[in-house]
Amino acid sequence: MTDVIAGTEAPVDGSRRAEVEAALALHRSELTGYCYRMLGSVAEAEDAVQDTLLRAWRASDSFEGRAAVRSWLYRIATNVCLDMLKSRKRRARPVDLGPAATATTPLATPLPENTWIEPAPDVEVLPATDDPAEEAVLRESIRLAFIAALQVLPARQRAVLILREVLRWQATEVAELLGTSVQSVNSALQRARATLAQHELEPGDMRDEADDEQQSLLARYVDAFERYDLDSLVALLHEDMVMSMPPYDLWLRGPEELRAWFLGSGHGCEGSALVPVMANASPAFAQYRPSGPGGRLEPWSIQVLEIRDGRITSLTSFLDKDLFARFGLPETLER
Repeated sequence: MTDVIAGTEAPVDGSRRAEVEAALALHRSELTGYCYRMLGSVAEAEDAVQDTLLRAWRASDSFEGRAAVRSWLYRIATNVCLDMLKSRKRRARPVDLGPAATATTPLATPLPENTWIEPAPDVEVLPATDDPAEEAVLRESIRLAFIAALQVLPARQRAVLILREVLRWQATEVAELLGTSVQSVNSALQRARATLAQHELEPGDMRDEADDEQQSLLARYVDAFERYDLDSLVALLHEDMVMSMPPYDLWLRGPEELRAWFLGSGHGCEGSALVPVMANASPAFAQYRPSGPGGRLEPWSIQVLEIRDGRITSLTSFLDKDLFARFGLPETLER
């Protein structure tokens, strides 16, 4: 916690300081996951958590156990996120911004980073739990599609839905946290559910390292992509699959459009190497692309896949080299 408390002037004795630091460290991962769901950005979530922990540290003298430390921190984090959302437009995916394009559509000017939902390393947003049911809910709720759907909700509805549906808080607890009534919480939850229902979110096949069928599909995907065998690649895709490439708003639908793209504008991906990563509780890969014919492999994109019924339904390639450092990946890759 030294990065959080450095420069503060709170006159706290050594034992109290250690107690507060331990409590804050214990909840940091789950708070980051909560703020990521609220904000759609890992970088902004980290800023929100830093602000939360700093405010908690400065207020630690006045905290005397009137509420559980966890509830106290969530109250602060919620207020931080609500303040941040007042001055920010909602983040989205390319599929949320307009109709599908074709493989011959030229790329427009990249849109600013704050336009897009960002991918999240699992380790930063998924706290450890021994409860399989809780783990399933937490994993499902950081899928890109779910994060994007959350951004459509008004900020307070978003907080209510996450706290009630994902974190399983009681309505009375949420009402106390938000300083409102149980009736208001239940009403907000009902409206949030109705809005999400309009998005018709399909359940994804959550990544399971022990799932031989899914691991076989992913191995075939890597093999086909690295050999640039587009016939084998499109055979793995659902007929309604979607490919998008933030920071561009262009997105494509269908295996044949993807094939045409990789034969045309995307031909520079030939010769790439894929490295598995853990992102958004989904199969994901870091794509290293050759810098030129015979050139060294350099960071290009973080690919996040969605799978349903044994086929790939979504491929989102985040063309942001800065993400490689966040995922702890090397700057170059040896062939």
